[in-house]
Formats: sequence, structure tokens, C-alpha cells
Amino acid sequence: MAQQDQLDQETISCSICLDLLKDPVGLPCGHSYCMSCIKSHWDGEDQIKIYSCPQCRQAFTPRPVLKKNIMLAALVEQLKKTGLQAAPADHCYAGPEDVACDVCTVRKLKALKSCLQCLISYCENHLQPHFESTKLKKHKLVEPSEKFQENICSRHDEVMKIFCRTDKKCICYLCAMEDHKGHDTVPAAAERTERQRVLEVSRLNIQQRIQHREKDVKLLQQEVEAVSLSADKAVEDSEKIFTQLIRLLQKRSSDVKQQIRSQQETEVSRVKELQEKLQQEITELKRKDAELKQLSHTEDHNQFLHNYPSVSQLSEPTDSSSINIRPLRYFEDVTAAVSELRDKLQDILREEWTNISLTVTEVDVLLSEPGPEPEPKTRAEFLKYSREITLDPNTAHTDLLLSEGNRKVKCTNQQQSYSSHTDRFTDYRQVLSRESLTGRCYWELEWREGLLSGVEVAVAYKNISRAGNVSVFGRNDKSWSLDCDTNRYEFWFNNIKTPVSGPGSSRVGVYLDHRAGILSFYSVSETMTLLHRVQTTFTQPLYAGLWVFSVFGGSTAELCKLK
Repeated sequence: MAQQDQLDQETISCSICLDLLKDPVGLPCGHSYCMSCIKSHWDGEDQIKIYSCPQCRQAFTPRPVLKKNIMLAALVEQLKKTGLQAAPADHCYAGPEDVACDVCTVRKLKALKSCLQCLISYCENHLQPHFESTKLKKHKLVEPSEKFQENICSRHDEVMKIFCRTDKKCICYLCAMEDHKGHDTVPAAAERTERQRVLEVSRLNIQQRIQHREKDVKLLQQEVEAVSLSADKAVEDSEKIFTQLIRLLQKRSSDVKQQIRSQQETEVSRVKELQEKLQQEITELKRKDAELKQLSHTEDHNQFLHNYPSVSQLSEPTDSSSINIRPLRYFEDVTAAVSELRDKLQDILREEWTNISLTVTEVDVLLSEPGPEPEPKTRAEFLKYSREITLDPNTAHTDLLLSEGNRKVKCTNQQQSYSSHTDRFTDYRQVLSRESLTGRCYWELEWREGLLSGVEVAVAYKNISRAGNVSVFGRNDKSWSLDCDTNRYEFWFNNIKTPVSGPGSSRVGVYLDHRAGILSFYSVSETMTLLHRVQTTFTQPLYAGLWVFSVFGGSTAELCKLK
């Protein structure tokens, strides 16, 4: 019963004055207040023309028209007549975590409300005077709290009802007359009202920003769905196109096989026909040889002369002048022609693949915000973009020996047994990575010099020349290179040399932001020092490059494992 009475009282109390509702009115959000209380609250919001519910903070524009809730008013009157009587149950006694009634002397009950004027917490029984006394009804009741001592001036033991705007703190009236004399002071309630008004404006701005961001999130979700649908369609179409290419190649393979077999059958048939004629001629010649042998043994001269004319006549020999024996050289030209086709297709695929890859990386959802990510500052930040890179043996000069899973290269001055390949550098001891580089990438190189040697760390387009002076990293417009040795650095691009100063180190870090067009080289030791930074526009995917040179051999460079 006590709980029910407490529930009824809380349900029909005004959250502004904390008293039973007087002339109750309901707001569109569902909360109810005394008509005079909500009017006073909204009068303070007339300047900003935004009217809000003190409980849920829902804003209304324009100012709602208030009408008395007759049913709720009747319920309040009925509760006033019956009074608030209840016997406390055991669970109404205050526990260790509860706010206890300050009036109870024996076993303290749970506090139902705390009074901001009395600075005391009351149980349900001791709270009754605040509902019955005319003077006490004006006190403001709040949820039970044990922090009332914070509202008492420690110096004067008075309630702090004044706010000093100069010192931005609550004070009592004695402090206002002494230490804060001449300061800008106002009643704490007035300051609360002013800050509440500002708070409501801030909340409205926040709500508007939330609405805008929710709209942006929906737009981005639509963009995600559109990108995904487009990607799925592109994958499906690409698979169909490549399947068609594969089927075309299979068809051509089948056609070549069928032609070879047909020509094989024709040629074998011609050879066997000639072979049979020759075999028949051999048989006839053997028979004729036997007759001549028998005739040669005839002792009768007259008989010999009589039979000789008929036996000695020979048939015309089979023409075998067209026979041209070419061991293992009949269909080799077909193999050569197919190999030539393969090489041409590989070249076309290699060239077109660069365009396809660049087209893929150019797909960009244009967003007004957020802006581009800042360039990393610390090595830990760079390592977030680390890439595992390996070297492509098909590009390595024959004087270079690859090892450590194609991550390490050594200048040997001895030709390696690499197969012939169109991607191989032929004049300078250079090598490119197997992986193409787009997006944001970071890698590091550890190098060791031999006598009269050095290393160049580079990035290059796939279509860089492979022979002649134009193939050297940095000596063309298709590559960017940092020349490193113990005492100096030099940056090269388009055959223009730029001296670079910085601390010597056997480890160099390279950072690439392909989309932003940023290429940076760092000296890596205990700290990272920027050596040179390039800002440009990259039009193709890039490949990491190394030029390892040494007069006597022995110079090495290794792409470091960073994960």
C-alpha cells in the first residue's frame, strides 16, 4: 500500500515544483506539469522561440497551446482527500546503499525526497508536513541525495544560493558581502535558468547535427550498396569476359590440334602410299633379280640368248626425288608460331593489365568529408601501412642473385642462369618488385656496400624501358630514385639530380600515398628522419625498384620484414 501511495504521488507530481499537480496540463510528449510551472518555464524560452519539455527535453515550435487535464485534476483532488498514509514495510528501511531519512531516530527508513531548502532527506512519513504546511509546500523537493553538504558554505555554514559569475562558483550570501564584494553575482536559480536556456539551444543544435549525420549515414549506406552492386556486376562481367577469352583460346588450341592431326594424317597417307609403291618395286626387282640369276646359270647358249630379251627388260622406277628427310623438323614451325602468339598475348596482357589495374584504383567515392588522412609521423604509424614486397626474378639483371624468398639481392658480377624474358633489365643491375603498389604503402630496405658500390631505392612504372640509359632509375619520367651511399644521398627524377642532406643510415624507409601523389624517403635508425619528399600525380600503379651496383661485387640490399 505504501508503495502504491508513493507511486501515485510521484505519478501526479509536477517535476518542476515537485508538488502535487495544480491545474495539470499535458504536453505533446506525454509529460504533465502544473499550468503555472510550465508557463513560467516557457516564458524564459520566449527569446529563442524554442519550447522544450523539462523532463525529456523534446523541443516544440511553435509554443503549444495548454489545456487543463480534467481527469488528472480529479485524480489529484481525490488523492488529497484520502491523504498519504502507509506503514513502512521491512524493505522500506534504509540499507547501506540507500539514502536514509535524517529525521528518523531509531531505525531509519529510506528517504523518499530531499528538500533543497531544508537540506534534509525525508522518509514518506516525515515528508508529510511538506505537503500540508503552506510554507513548506514552497520548498523544492528532489530525488534523495547525500550530497547536501556540498551546498553548504564551509566557512559560514550557510546555504549557497548565490552564483559568482566572476569566480564561476556558488557562494552563500555572507561570501557575497565579504570576499566576493563587487563581483558579478546572481541568484543560483537565475544562473541555472540562463544556462538551462543555453543548454537547450546546444541540445537543439546537437539534435539537428544528429539528424544531419543520420541522413549522411543513410546516404553513405546507399553509396556502400551502390559500390557493392557495381563491384559485383564488374566481377560477374569480368568473369564472363575472361571465360570467353579462355574458351576462345581453348577453341584455337583445339583448331590447331585438329589441323596438325589432319595434316599429319594427310602426310602419313602420302608417305605410306609411296612406301607401298617402293615396296612393290622392291618385290618386283627381287623377282627379276632371281630370274636373271637363274638365266645367268643357263649353260645352253642358244637358250640363254633366246630368253635374255624378255628377262632383262625392267619396269620404270618409282620417282623418289621428292623425298626430303628432315628429322624432327616437320611441325616445329607450328610450335614456334604458337610460341610467338603466346609472347604477343603476354605483352598485350601485361600492357593492358596496367591500364585495368589503374582503372580499378581510380574508383573513388567522392566525399566532402572527412578530409584526407594526415601523413604518418612516427615509425609505429608508418608500420600500419607496411607492405610485404618481393622481387621479380623475370626483371632482375643477370648479374644479380636473388635469395631469402626473393627479398634479398646481391651484385655478383657473374651471370646467373635466368631464362630469357622481355621484362629483364639488360644493361643496368636493376630489379623491380613482383607486387604493384597503390593506395598507402610503406616498406624498408637494409643495404650493405661492397668496395666502390652503392644502392638506389626507387619506384617505377611497369612500362619503364629495360635497356639503354633511359632504363636507369630516375633518369626518365617513369621512375623516382634515391641514390644512397655511406657519405651522401641524391634524388633523381627525369634525369635531374637533387642533392639530399640527412644522417647516414644503412636502412631507408619509403612511404607512398599513391592517390595523394606523395612519395617520401626516410633515414631509419633510432628515429626516422625525412630525407626527401615528392608531391606529384601518379598515373599508373608503381613498383618498388632496386639498383645495386659494385665494381668488385658483394653489395647487397634486402627488403625488410616489418610484421
